[in-house]
Amino acid sequence: MTDTKAAAERFLHAGARLLELRLFEVCFKGGRPEAVADALRGYRNADGGFGHALEPDTRCPESLPIYTEVALRTLAEAGAEAPDLVGPACDYLAGIADDEGAVPLAFPVIEGYPRADHWSDWTYAHDVNPTAGIAGQLHRLGAEHPWLDKATEYCWRRLELPPPDGVHSLWELLVFLEHVPDRARAETRASALLEHMKTQEMFHLDPNAPGYGLSPLDLAPHPDSPWRKAFTDGQIEAHLDAMAAAQQPDGGWPITWTAPSAAALLEWRGIVTVNALRVLEAYGRF
Repeated sequence: MTDTKAAAERFLHAGARLLELRLFEVCFKGGRPEAVADALRGYRNADGGFGHALEPDTRCPESLPIYTEVALRTLAEAGAEAPDLVGPACDYLAGIADDEGAVPLAFPVIEGYPRADHWSDWTYAHDVNPTAGIAGQLHRLGAEHPWLDKATEYCWRRLELPPPDGVHSLWELLVFLEHVPDRARAETRASALLEHMKTQEMFHLDPNAPGYGLSPLDLAPHPDSPWRKAFTDGQIEAHLDAMAAAQQPDGGWPITWTAPSAAALLEWRGIVTVNALRVLEAYGRF
């Protein structure tokens, strides 16, 4: 597995973004978390949001909630403290939220730029995807902001309703429940979401299922995840085996959907490669 990591590092240097290289350095080479924040500053816009294709399937320079979610998640994964990024990002979210505090993934501005086919008008709806995930990442970062308070109450209200369909909406709610401070309340809501997730067509309990989908390792990317207990040891080990076997001859991991450009494909492969390494490391595969 040392060869696995070395080959992946060569792949990252050959084609990944600076952001993923910095995150790799933090996770595996003792790099400074602040270097990840420095890389993210290049994606920030004057309104406090993030843009510039930070989520590679949309090649838009304007601020979008999905880009802001990626920025916050990356800060959290690096363990970086960057109040100068987090506070203005919350201000940006407050300015685009609806009366309940919910935000959409994107806006029609994306139609003026290259994007993957699945990024269409459904992404303009204010919903738990991405509101719950963004709120969860902010709680993970220890942030405090009036928008976060409002979004948190919105998520709790949505959790009183029957679980939504769609793996990403469920995933976002589980991210929220993983990091929201009220742990007792979170635990009582999570079981129904986890069971409903297992019924979704795009949730792959079978590690050999074809096409795009989420897996148990997306919900429990490390053994200390609160949702690890929702899956058997055999299920987790089978997905780890499949993840390790998916590394390509060039050292990187593939994606299972069609990216909108060659650049987006390389960027995504850098993202999923660092993620695969982090998961394999967390479960002791190195």
